[in-house]
Amino acid sequence: MNLTSRKIGKYFAGITLSLTVAFSGSTLIAPKQVEAATASASSTASKVISVGKRYLGTPYVFGASAGQTRSFDCSSFTQFVYKQVGISLPRSSKSQAKSGRFVSKSQLQPGDLIFSDTNRDGSINHVSIYMGNNKILHTYRKGIGVTISSFKGSTWDKTYVTARRVM
Repeated sequence: MNLTSRKIGKYFAGITLSLTVAFSGSTLIAPKQVEAATASASSTASKVISVGKRYLGTPYVFGASAGQTRSFDCSSFTQFVYKQVGISLPRSSKSQAKSGRFVSKSQLQPGDLIFSDTNRDGSINHVSIYMGNNKILHTYRKGIGVTISSFKGSTWDKTYVTARRVM
């Protein structure tokens, strides 16, 4: 092989190596972006749950006014809590069930909203916040108010309709 052939070979090897680094570098960026998004969602979920827990024991009142903290119904509670972390939700549980994106029951993560048909009339009428470890944060029934309940096997599980991820 003469000197000119070696120079051309090195030239093409350099180009090939540069392109390989450029394209492989872009694949290295994507997992970090996914990790950052996951960490951000996890942080937001922690904030949502922390804010919601501040209102444990707050009375339940059906049709409670939005934006106040003297009392809540299930959807005014979720609307208020998520607003505190910069996430806007509609007022009713039916409308909230159209927000964000669908998540299957088997893929629930802390901060996901769970929607149930507790009246068993074919219509969503309850929303709760999934906390992880089979726990939900929500408000229901006069005399109970904002509370933490088990999910699996509960009324809310048995009347489960859908879940949404809004973070």
